[in-house]
Amino acid sequence: MRRYKKKRLMEEFLLFAENHRQIEQAFLKGNYNKVQSLLVQCQEMAILAGDMLEQDTAPHKDAVKSLEEYCEIVYEMAVKTSKYGKQLKYNEAKHIMQPIRRGMDRCINQVKEYVKNKVEEKIEAAFFPYKASMWDSLESVWMAAEADKDCDAYVVPIPYFDKHQDGTVMAMHYEGDELPEYVSIVDWEDYDVEEHHPDVIYIHNPYDNTNKVTTVHPDFYAKVLKKYTELLVYIPYFVCMDDSVPEHLCVQPGTMYADKVIVQSEKAREVYINEFHKFEEENNCKGYFGCAEEKFLALGSPKYDKVLSTTRENVKIPSDWIEKMEGEDGEKKKVILYNTSLVVLLKEKEKALQKIRSVLKLIKDRKDVVLLWRPHPFSKETCEAMRPDLLEQYYEIVELYRNENWGIYDDTSELHRAIAISDAYYGDPSSLVELYRLTGKPIMIQDVNIV
Repeated sequence: MRRYKKKRLMEEFLLFAENHRQIEQAFLKGNYNKVQSLLVQCQEMAILAGDMLEQDTAPHKDAVKSLEEYCEIVYEMAVKTSKYGKQLKYNEAKHIMQPIRRGMDRCINQVKEYVKNKVEEKIEAAFFPYKASMWDSLESVWMAAEADKDCDAYVVPIPYFDKHQDGTVMAMHYEGDELPEYVSIVDWEDYDVEEHHPDVIYIHNPYDNTNKVTTVHPDFYAKVLKKYTELLVYIPYFVCMDDSVPEHLCVQPGTMYADKVIVQSEKAREVYINEFHKFEEENNCKGYFGCAEEKFLALGSPKYDKVLSTTRENVKIPSDWIEKMEGEDGEKKKVILYNTSLVVLLKEKEKALQKIRSVLKLIKDRKDVVLLWRPHPFSKETCEAMRPDLLEQYYEIVELYRNENWGIYDDTSELHRAIAISDAYYGDPSSLVELYRLTGKPIMIQDVNIV
């Protein structure tokens, strides 16, 4: 049985006990209408408890039998009560009520002890990725949950939308079919979060409606999901160079509403806690979003796990990539992973585009290396929403590079394949640099001022 349902059942038993006490008091006082009302409540509660037990995968015949006996006692009590037109004498009422109260208590205590000691608990964990290229921030946690016999793990990819400059939404995107083949997914329209009420929910999108470029479906905002789980966990989709977490990322809805936030290091945790406390002071909401010291946990990032587990030997390389990675003499070329980031594009504008042109021109005729250009997954969407004046130029650069077909253009969700098959990193400073460091391969950061 789900841990959440078992917890609900155990809470119901407290209500039964209180109802029994009130039934006895009302009966002794001759308040038979109240007795009847409370008996109806008890009957409904017993039926609900029976349904919950019967819906479980394991049979619980003994507990169900006790509930059936309980319902019979309640029914007999209701029939008896309906016959009384005037108040009974106290001793007479007590004589009638005592064995009925004992029978009701006995049945419910039998079910309570059965549920407490014999009903095995199972946790339901729901993972809500939205961008397939960011699945690595959840994958190793999902793998552990999937391997745990006491856990039912659901991966529910959720849709997201591009935004216009005025904040209104554009096209909807869904990338569930881009997750690895070994990940079994559930359609987001078939998974009722409120009905399932998973014990733990994992998210990697912290923004809710605060991102200017995209938004996930509002039904899956952290503020909403918080209502339908016992534990909301946010794991950042990024890692930061030198643990330098941008301040604004520390106080997004995902960090505020989550019960736990998993961060990459102790140093990063301190940044999150400090910014969290600043937010509390500035907005006079101390304690409203929980205790920072308990919320932020320095357990590392699943993104590191993915880097370390992905090798050139265990990834599938497209055939046209392989052709470009080999020279005319059959010798393998060095693969340079070229990464361009959103931050530099937004900040440097024309200068960033000129730098990209310069790099492509420099490497185009090299015979010993091949460029694997992997721009940030949201580069085009960001230009459309925040730098429309750059959009046409950016498209021209991308299309020319792809049409000339001398290098590799990687706009897939498989970031770690690019890391595994490349021999060196060149490009903007970004979270990708932090991941690339784990490989021990050379890294060079580009300077947009040098073209």
